[in-house]
Amino acid sequence: MNKNILTLTKWNFKASDETEWLPAQVPGCVHTDLLRNGKIPDPFYGTNEHDLQWIDKKDWEYETVVEIDPQLQAQAKVELVFEGLDTYADVYFNGVKVLEADNMFRSWRVDVKSLVKAAGNVIRIRFRSPIQEDLPKLEKLGYPLPASNDQSELGGLGDRKVSIFTRKAPYHYGWDWGPRFVTSGIWREARIEAWSGVRLDDVFIRQDEITAASAKLTAVASIEAEQAWQGKLRVSAAGQVWEKEVQLAEGSNTVELELAIAEPKLWWCQGLGEAHLYDFQVELARDQHTAASYQVRTGLRSVRLVRDKDERGTSFYIELNGTPVFAKGANHIPNDSFLTEVTAERYRHEIASAAESNMNMLRIWGGGIYEEKVFYDLCDEYGLMVWQDFMFACSMYPGDEAFLENVRLEAEENIVRLRNHPSIVLWCGNNEIDSAWAHYDENAGWGWKKDYTHEQRERIWADYEAIFHRILPEAVASYAPGAEYWPSSPLVSLSGDKDQHANPSTTSGDIHYWGVWHNTEPFDNYNVYVGRFMSEYGFQSFPEPKTVRTYAEESDMELESKVMLAHQKNGAGNRLIKSYMEQYYNEPKDFEAFLHMSQIQQGEAMKMAIEAHRRNKPYCMGTLYWQMNDCWPVASWAGMDYLGRWKALQYVAKRSFRDVSLSVDSREQEVRVHLVSDVNEPVRGTLRVQLFDFDGKELYASEHPVDAEAQASFVAFRAAEDELLQGHDPSRVVLLAQLLQEDDVLDSKTHYFVNDKALRLQRPNIRVSEVDGSGGTAFVLESDVLARHVWLSQEEEGFYSDNFFDLIPGIPVTVSFNRRNAAGETPFVTGRPGQVEVRSMADCIDPAAVVSV
Repeated sequence: MNKNILTLTKWNFKASDETEWLPAQVPGCVHTDLLRNGKIPDPFYGTNEHDLQWIDKKDWEYETVVEIDPQLQAQAKVELVFEGLDTYADVYFNGVKVLEADNMFRSWRVDVKSLVKAAGNVIRIRFRSPIQEDLPKLEKLGYPLPASNDQSELGGLGDRKVSIFTRKAPYHYGWDWGPRFVTSGIWREARIEAWSGVRLDDVFIRQDEITAASAKLTAVASIEAEQAWQGKLRVSAAGQVWEKEVQLAEGSNTVELELAIAEPKLWWCQGLGEAHLYDFQVELARDQHTAASYQVRTGLRSVRLVRDKDERGTSFYIELNGTPVFAKGANHIPNDSFLTEVTAERYRHEIASAAESNMNMLRIWGGGIYEEKVFYDLCDEYGLMVWQDFMFACSMYPGDEAFLENVRLEAEENIVRLRNHPSIVLWCGNNEIDSAWAHYDENAGWGWKKDYTHEQRERIWADYEAIFHRILPEAVASYAPGAEYWPSSPLVSLSGDKDQHANPSTTSGDIHYWGVWHNTEPFDNYNVYVGRFMSEYGFQSFPEPKTVRTYAEESDMELESKVMLAHQKNGAGNRLIKSYMEQYYNEPKDFEAFLHMSQIQQGEAMKMAIEAHRRNKPYCMGTLYWQMNDCWPVASWAGMDYLGRWKALQYVAKRSFRDVSLSVDSREQEVRVHLVSDVNEPVRGTLRVQLFDFDGKELYASEHPVDAEAQASFVAFRAAEDELLQGHDPSRVVLLAQLLQEDDVLDSKTHYFVNDKALRLQRPNIRVSEVDGSGGTAFVLESDVLARHVWLSQEEEGFYSDNFFDLIPGIPVTVSFNRRNAAGETPFVTGRPGQVEVRSMADCIDPAAVVSV
């Protein structure tokens, strides 16, 4: 093959009803191009979002003029390729309409050789307003379809929700953590691609049978031939070469070549082994000449979604290489409202943060996008399993022939694009639609069904089944044979009756538990509603003050200000944070203290949930909290804010997700210390349990040998509260449990006998000193009295080895600082944090002095 590529990056744009052309950045979108040209203010600042809703009502045009050199023109095929157009787009090449796009999630390729000129080739794209395009579809349907998170009123549409009619990122229309910015533009690479002879379009390394002894594989090559061609298909990897003679017909061809690797190095997720990756080099060759080539990087592993009946229901867990895996992680949303603003460094920061937090899974939620290649490459590299939703969430969708065909093509293309990534262990049809509609249970669901006649209900459900029970599973089975598919999250079974719809008490399938938060249930209910796999649950907090000040002025720093309400997309969110805080914590002294306290509260809530799920292993085999990240600076459920700054929750996750972990709970006047292990080796050591008063005096101590089997979960210590307290004031004592292995502390957890509001805290004097020889990158913290929820903040961007922890007098804590590295492939480097400030919860409720370092 003789192939040339010309990437198209220099474009101009304008509104279709205007005459002024402005420079555009491609990939990009209208909103970011308007911002760069000074035509709109920062969309994320203040209440600017409300004033920018006019943008999605207009049509927009992009244009470039391309010089195509003779060598490229001389090729047999000259193709115009778009990896992503957002969304309704008419494409003209030298005045001739060559393409009409209607799906943000698909790529587009068209041969334009007959239209190419020697000079001055004009490519123009008219992006039709997704709002104007889809309003007639709503009118034609005759009744609205549910779309709970479509913020149509903010968009100036009243109750007319049109997001369901377009194959576009649902969150662009707003969500209960994200703004409404309905974008248009060239959002992935655009190029001219010319070639002659043959082209390798795709190579799938199908994993037919993977064991520790051998890997039986098939290389499935998709080849485009200009004309009939004869030669060899050659595959090489790990020092081995396989090849076969091939005869290709003109047009599309599929060729298979069997491969085998003895004693393969398997791909494992975090905590279970190395995430080993193989590089496969694929070539079409003739007469010692390489006519086409293709590279695939993948990991070899077997994956099974285990759903076996037992005495309590039906299991739900991922089995990797024959090993049951307890999934630990979070739900991922797009990292920005404007997708092309997400750099490779931002992706690496998120994935490396997840790995640093002892996660082994991220769920790509169905209201965003099928992510960029770099996201999956990083998950492959770091050993993070991926639960991959198709892009459908919290809505019912139309079922006309054109829409269904568009969905089919979207699904097939994205499965083909992603199927070589070993990190993807589960494909899921949608987010929460089955439980929201609850077709087979009149009394369940979100109340959607009551708005429709019987005939309308049956039609809507038939359209649902066409997508999620026919089109998507057929696509997975055909294009990723052996991959696991689950129609909706949450779901109990495929029974076709009311028993398939999940609820918080379900003993099969996966659960989204939102009783805490949406239903204002007490935190303790996290210990009550534990399912087989907890795929969503969460609690909100604000970002830290430094982040809040990127979108708010000092005059806006109050809970009910217009700006704070604009950056709280969950209608009751601020009220819920405050009402829970009034229940569990003392009143913060000011708004900045409230911001800190909101993070403490979120972290403690999620600690309770995560540890309840892990203690119930193997009944429960997964815990994915909502959510990992943010798409703009906002009060939300995220553990990392929009700027990548770790909240208290991220540190809590790091501690609570440790592969070998302690968890302390109290029930019926009894304290129990649980040991949970997710490793495949036995764990031996000593459990030390101590009780201290807040001045650091030891009131109780005991040690117990621990001999835990692989993948264990059991109670390692139990005692009556009275036996531990021995008459001491429960509001003035702390229990410390430590798992020791020789001189190492494998895990350490504190436990209190009353909630934070009832603790009788004193103002601590926290001493901070540099660790000798660390160059100012590590610090020892000590306190004269108990310091609850100690947190460190600093000038430089980064995170500490630990933060938001408790300091017991006489037990120093050493932390090091990891500076965020914007350059190179190393996401974090040990560095100096700059000016450090240390606070504790007492500072939030008492005008205590800040300790400066």
